[in-house]
Amino acid sequence: MRILLLTHAFNSLAQRLHVELTGKGHELAVELDINDRVTAEAVGLFRPHLVIAPFLKRRIQEQVWRAVPCMILHPGPPGDGGPSALDWAILNDESEWGVTVLQAVAELDAGPVWAWRAFPMRSAAKSSLYRFEITEAAVAAVLEAVECFEAGDAPVSVERLRGAPIGRWRDPATAADRRIDWERDDTETVLRKIRSADGHPGVADRLLGLDCRLYDAHPESVLTGVPGNVIARRGYAICRATADGAVWIGHLKEESAGAFKLPAARVLGDRLTGVPEAPLGFDVEPEGDTFQPLRYRERGNIGYVHFDFHNGAMGTEQCRELLDAFRFAVKRPTRVIVLAGGADFWCNGIHLNLIEAAASPADESWRNIQAMDDLCEAIITTTSHLTLAALSGNAGAGGVFLALCADRVIARNGVVLNPHYRNMGNLYGSEYWTYLLPRHVGENGAAKIMSHRLPLGAARAAALGLVDAVGPGDREAFDAMIDGEANQMASTHAQRVEDKRQRRERDETLKPLSDYRAGELERMRLNFYGFDPSYHVARYRFVHRTPHAWTPLYLAPHRRLGWQVPGDGRSRVTA
Repeated sequence: MRILLLTHAFNSLAQRLHVELTGKGHELAVELDINDRVTAEAVGLFRPHLVIAPFLKRRIQEQVWRAVPCMILHPGPPGDGGPSALDWAILNDESEWGVTVLQAVAELDAGPVWAWRAFPMRSAAKSSLYRFEITEAAVAAVLEAVECFEAGDAPVSVERLRGAPIGRWRDPATAADRRIDWERDDTETVLRKIRSADGHPGVADRLLGLDCRLYDAHPESVLTGVPGNVIARRGYAICRATADGAVWIGHLKEESAGAFKLPAARVLGDRLTGVPEAPLGFDVEPEGDTFQPLRYRERGNIGYVHFDFHNGAMGTEQCRELLDAFRFAVKRPTRVIVLAGGADFWCNGIHLNLIEAAASPADESWRNIQAMDDLCEAIITTTSHLTLAALSGNAGAGGVFLALCADRVIARNGVVLNPHYRNMGNLYGSEYWTYLLPRHVGENGAAKIMSHRLPLGAARAAALGLVDAVGPGDREAFDAMIDGEANQMASTHAQRVEDKRQRRERDETLKPLSDYRAGELERMRLNFYGFDPSYHVARYRFVHRTPHAWTPLYLAPHRRLGWQVPGDGRSRVTA
């Protein structure tokens, strides 16, 4: 079928659905929901059999849902309605939640149901639940709904569903609903309030005299203090006391025009004068819950490096810290180093928000990419250990090529990869991709991947040779597989590291790594300092969440010149 994804943004869920539905043989196009006229035009051009809306912030106009069946994905159980479904589920500490695929009708979130899935709630931020539980449930429900539609079935009313928890309409969650009473709210309550707004819109608060929004909260089970006070800092995070303990807050956004989310310590600056440091080395096993985005642990001959940086972005300092952790791991008497990444993302490359906030974004871009390259070089040239990149979360841009530095790359089933840079203002990219990618997929394959701007699922990435294997979708089962793979690598360590050393020597003789780096950075310098401002414009729009004015052509084949509706032989010439 021809399926049009109508979405406010091409976010992680929309990307995953694009991967899954394309894999089922459907022809997909994407239209960003800009206004009614543009949506109606897209439907007229693409002539879809079905419209699926995974992420909308407004209702579909009647002209469209009467012309073609429209399936709305709602992040709540059947009967639930309102724009803050997952927010309320977290605030109310629901033990179970769900996802519903319903038919678009005049009344918002009130149409008959095509499919639904339930899942147990996890104590986590809204954005994390969305990327995992919501996405997995949504994929299963949408695939079922599409199969039912193809079979000629019809949706059923909520009242006729059997065994489904029936929800209710909830008004939007307001700032007052999430307001923190620091003197009375315990740690769990504070966590729920901040997590319910993580990603967007953040919790409105006043911190050290600054009106701001709070994000990225983590529990602390040892430090305590006067409720509401900032009692410690660690790296880019600050620790604030609650009525019965404390929480770490990683990111803030000032309540001022043009402000955007940044690390908390960066936003507060001199306001933190006198706040004590609470250092915690990456190689220290903490007591209880705390904030430790970078940590190292060992199990027999295996060393595991976890780097759980917010949204997978790595600024200059985070790259250097991870490089220190990796060098530490190399000195340990182990045989294999597992690069485990983070729980939500493996890595997404350089830190665009920190770059945008710098006095000179071009200079900070240059420092950041150099730090990424230093890290990549260290991994590539390590010949004492075998390395395994375990991608349990999504990866994009430089993060994909950081993974390819490892000797073996395994991706969890369900992971989405975006191994290209061009969407960020035709950025050329570095991280030794001109050396790494052809080794995995060949020169022709590398050219195709770098010009392909759509996401890749784990299975497709494995078929192309971009990753070596795909692990189970369940995260515990994936971790168990990684343990097994790492131990198997350790058992053949001597021969494999010798093969690796010889291959590295041959490659260095043919073309030194320094030449690959110099060639990439020459192109990157033009991106950062040249006359074409595309990278700086794209970064600004990304960081400031500028509303889309059009749908990029790589997402919207129906808007390309000479588009032809399959099967009718008629050309659609569009701008």
